[in-house]
Amino acid sequence: MKKTAKTSPPRATRRHPPLSQCTECGARMDFITGMVRERVNGESVAVEDIPHFSCRKCGNELLKLDVAQHVFETANALYRQRHHLLSGAEILAIRKQLKLTQVQLAALLKLGGNTLSRWESGRIVQSAAMDTLLRLLRDVPGTLPYLRKRARSVA
Repeated sequence: MKKTAKTSPPRATRRHPPLSQCTECGARMDFITGMVRERVNGESVAVEDIPHFSCRKCGNELLKLDVAQHVFETANALYRQRHHLLSGAEILAIRKQLKLTQVQLAALLKLGGNTLSRWESGRIVQSAAMDTLLRLLRDVPGTLPYLRKRARSVA
């Protein structure tokens, strides 16, 4: 008897609706240029003049990947401006001025391992409290030695 290999039945493929059809309710979507909202640190930030698909019925919005990245970066920059926070480049400059690695500064500030990298690259925005602490490190002599001493006494 000859054995035959078992073959799996063809997998059902999920059909995605065309971009002109809403993924939430199935209604028609229009391609428009307008405002899109992005949340940054829990706050809604409006980004203007964004080309995107918008559902006439439920309000669902779809953005192309490169446009979504642009909205994310613009919203972070607008949030930083609105709250007068340091930019990623300014945070990097402070760290370089202090001659510290990301790991060293993160340890002094009691941050997670990748937080400084994310601040410096602009992927996330620091809180107002951390912004103030970074400004103290930059502007007030004695802050760095104080934090180093405090880190040793806690460890």
